[in-house]
Amino acid sequence: MKFAILFCVVLIGTAVAAQEHPAVTAQPNTVYVSADGKFEANPDTAMVQFNISAQEDTSRAAYDRASKAAEQIRQILRNNGIDPKTAEIGFFSIQPVYDWRSPKRKLIGYRVNATVTLKLKDFSKVAPIVQQLSEADVTETESINYTLEDVDAAKTKAVQDAYRRARASANAIATAGGRTVGELSYASVDTFENIRPIMPMARMGVARANAEAAPAPTEEFTPQGVTVTAHVNAVFSLR
Repeated sequence: MKFAILFCVVLIGTAVAAQEHPAVTAQPNTVYVSADGKFEANPDTAMVQFNISAQEDTSRAAYDRASKAAEQIRQILRNNGIDPKTAEIGFFSIQPVYDWRSPKRKLIGYRVNATVTLKLKDFSKVAPIVQQLSEADVTETESINYTLEDVDAAKTKAVQDAYRRARASANAIATAGGRTVGELSYASVDTFENIRPIMPMARMGVARANAEAAPAPTEEFTPQGVTVTAHVNAVFSLR
């Protein structure tokens, strides 16, 4: 009688899980379980994203102005011990600017836009670079986002947590049916990272008189952790 009850529980659990997860054919004397696990890791990379924007009457003048701004940025990076080659250009464009109030769409200039992303492992350099970019008046927006590039170890921890929970569920079901859990006969795993969007920050002027004494806005705060989650489907034999 106990076996019949347990076998029904397995079938019901499989039918529900099949709606969202890969179908698994439950064999006699087995139990199918699903569980979620997670692991929160400290971020290992700060992503500083900013843009270069310049508008002038001619495309050449706009290009030259943007080039000067880019050189200022490269010098700021060098001053902080960073090779400018580590910064990545994600977008670059030169576009005409029109006065749309005119019926004839009058051309009034050209605008150069470029986005740059800088990855930093040394978090102590984030605040000085952002401050210097703001003081140099060469960017319109800056944003900071913390992420985890070495994510494999965190995924392993999340999977282990999910498996532990799945095994505990299997043990609970087996005990209720007067059985014990045996070997793992099947498992599938999915892992996910919480991806946070990079939120732009408008460039703000710096109070020169107190710039040296005032602490950075990010000082003494801890970068937000990165949570990696895992989902495990598992089939265990029953004794």
